[in-house]
Parts: sequence; structure tokens; C-alpha cells
Amino acid sequence: MDDWDVPYRQSVYEVLALLRGDWTVAVLATLALGELEFTKLRNEVNEAEERSGWTAHSKPLTARTLTDTLRRLEQDGLVERRAEGSAFSNVWYKLSPDGRALLRALRPLATWSQQRHDQARTDSPGHR
Repeated sequence: MDDWDVPYRQSVYEVLALLRGDWTVAVLATLALGELEFTKLRNEVNEAEERSGWTAHSKPLTARTLTDTLRRLEQDGLVERRAEGSAFSNVWYKLSPDGRALLRALRPLATWSQQRHDQARTDSPGHR
């Protein structure tokens, strides 16, 4: 089947499926900063969540959840994995070209969401 034959609605479902998981966007956004070693990636995600007041998540990202998220993102072609040496050496992750393109595509949605949030705050009865 040619890519152009996929209906618009199906394409939206496919993108949403790529973004499934509580930590997917946080991991992708953190990797936008560049390649990170596993532990550093987990720490960076949790530090960003802490700075935001844990508004998106109620508890820190665990190593197990990060592993599952990264495996899925790698399988979906959004993240690339690099390991050096033995089985117990450090592992680094970075966005693939598709991962970077996805984040660029999400920017207008984030802008729309922020504008919607700002408008709702402006329209609220307590705001003058």
C-alpha cells in the first residue's frame, strides 16, 4: 500500500500510538538535548519533572519504566541505542532522524495547547 493511500484519520491514530505511554514525551523531549547515557537520561527526566512541580507525573521515572519506554521507542524507530564494550557497560540513547522530525511536528500542537491554556486562564471568572 502506498503511503498516500493511508487516510488522514488513520495517520493521526498512528502518531498517537507512537506517543503512547506516560513517559514517552518526557523521554523524547529530554533526548532533544542530545545523546545521553541511561542513568543521566533518567535523572534529567526526573529533574525536569521536579522543576515543573510534578504536574505531568506523580512519581519519579523508574529504571524499569525507562527501559520499557526506550525499547518501544527504539522499536518504533524514534530512538537509537549505542552500547560500548561488555554486556554491563554504559548505554547511550539519542533521537533518530524520525524522532527529531516527530518532535518538530509536535511543536505546533504544544503551541496550540499553551494558547488554549492561556485563553482559558484569561476567560476564567477570577482573572481580571
